[in-house]
Amino acid sequence: MSVRRARLVRPVTFVETRLVVLLAFDGVSLLDLAGPLEAFTVAATLCAPGATAPYRTVVASMAGGHVRTTTGLGVAAEPLATLDDAAIDTLIVPGSGPPEDPATPPDLVAWLARRAPRARRTCAVCTGAFLLAAAGLLDGRRAATHWRSAPLLAERHPDVRVDADSIYLRDGPIWSSAGISAGIDLALALVEEDLGHRAAMAVARQLVVFLKRPGGQSQFSAPLAAQAAEGGSFADLHAWMADRLAGDLRVERLAAQVGMSPRTFARAYTAAVGQTPAKTVAAMRLEAACQAVAGTDLPLKRIADRCGFGDEQNLRRAFQRRLGVGPLEYRERFARSARAPYRE
Repeated sequence: MSVRRARLVRPVTFVETRLVVLLAFDGVSLLDLAGPLEAFTVAATLCAPGATAPYRTVVASMAGGHVRTTTGLGVAAEPLATLDDAAIDTLIVPGSGPPEDPATPPDLVAWLARRAPRARRTCAVCTGAFLLAAAGLLDGRRAATHWRSAPLLAERHPDVRVDADSIYLRDGPIWSSAGISAGIDLALALVEEDLGHRAAMAVARQLVVFLKRPGGQSQFSAPLAAQAAEGGSFADLHAWMADRLAGDLRVERLAAQVGMSPRTFARAYTAAVGQTPAKTVAAMRLEAACQAVAGTDLPLKRIADRCGFGDEQNLRRAFQRRLGVGPLEYRERFARSARAPYRE
């Protein structure tokens, strides 16, 4: 299938072509591999005809040739030995399945340990983080992975600070992302770092990615995450909280709602959910604010009031602390194409 040119408002000039290498191995996840590959392939069409392309992509494996993916579909790969003297700009390591038992081929781990430090940046998609960790590339670093794989990654590699929540994150020259489709979000972030926001959004439009998610965005909703963690014993309370984000959600009020003393409630809730009631409230309020900022034209003052932040300054602090961007920048970058109009 041919790739149509993702046109920009103005021509873009590139001074060099960056080599992007995507690793393949038997059992590799097809979407982990194909998602970023497609994003960089589209980005390579952003230059004017005859001009230097921003990227050249190569799918490579240890031996080259046919590589079987998780779907049974095969891909053709070049031998990694042909890249020994190449200047690799971006090295992308896809994951494999299932999330509870990812593959870590020893020969590929050894190649990564030797070759990855020479690349400008190295990236893991989903359980590709296990390969980077086995190669010692994640020691002392934060890393994202599929939420189902996070406990295993932490158990096998205690020197890695595992983040089971973020869509993607960066720690120095190492980037990592959550499961499967998050590899596209990661690739868009890489394109944005290289070519700018306008180019990344052009790629997103070509891929029909309607909402370009920020790296700090959770892999799943705050209420769902809390309920999954504790098995549903506080499910009714979480639903009650979600309907009253602007109200009093202090521990004393929550305890009264479930008929416990504040001390007993706080202890039981933390043991069941794995985090304090205050952290769940903060996550719910931020999630609701993100949805309102991206999905409506409501003024920030109204959003802060509706979501329980009290004032606009508290809302701004929460966005900066958790997402690394202010609410107005979040709206500009990630707003849906059609938003609910603001009416008094």
